[in-house]
Amino acid sequence: MARYTGPKTKVARKFGEAIFGEDRSLEKRNYPPGQHGLARRRAKRSEYATQLQEKQKAKYTYGILEKQFRNIFERASRAKGITGEVLLQMCEARLDNVVYRLGIAPSRAAARQLVTHKHITVNGEVVNIPSYTLKAGDKVAVREKSKSLEVILNALETRKSYDWLTWNTETKEGTFVAVPQRVQIPENINEQLIVELYSK
Repeated sequence: MARYTGPKTKVARKFGEAIFGEDRSLEKRNYPPGQHGLARRRAKRSEYATQLQEKQKAKYTYGILEKQFRNIFERASRAKGITGEVLLQMCEARLDNVVYRLGIAPSRAAARQLVTHKHITVNGEVVNIPSYTLKAGDKVAVREKSKSLEVILNALETRKSYDWLTWNTETKEGTFVAVPQRVQIPENINEQLIVELYSK
């Protein structure tokens, strides 16, 4: 199962924003990586470069590699609705992303690990596939044996709430109430640029 395991701050500096969460190193060095930083950069980027960067940002944000991201885009383009919005909604409905959004894990990478290590259940059944797509009404919970894990308890202390998810602190169970609308998704991604890139 391939995934990006390289330096996260370097990627965040490339995009100029903390796409992996809070990053103190990025605050200190908020210029592009590389020996020359901004000095050697071209003043104007081409349209293709802008579109490509937006796609790369979305891929790194959700922890998805190219082939899988392309498959999601193709599914989104066949579905009803605006392709760009449907693409982000499909990324948000992934199990690893929902585990992160519920506050069970501190990052999407940590959420992915919790899922693959069988600490998470969906509707009472253990699911260890991070890309598993949730439907409205699905219940995501921490497995009984895993409820005392320190990483989960620490993450839940700083959890944020989202309109399309509900969380029960006592049972450590959340509900994927509905697929989020675009305005509810906080990620700073211009999905239209991704659609234009793939449509070439």
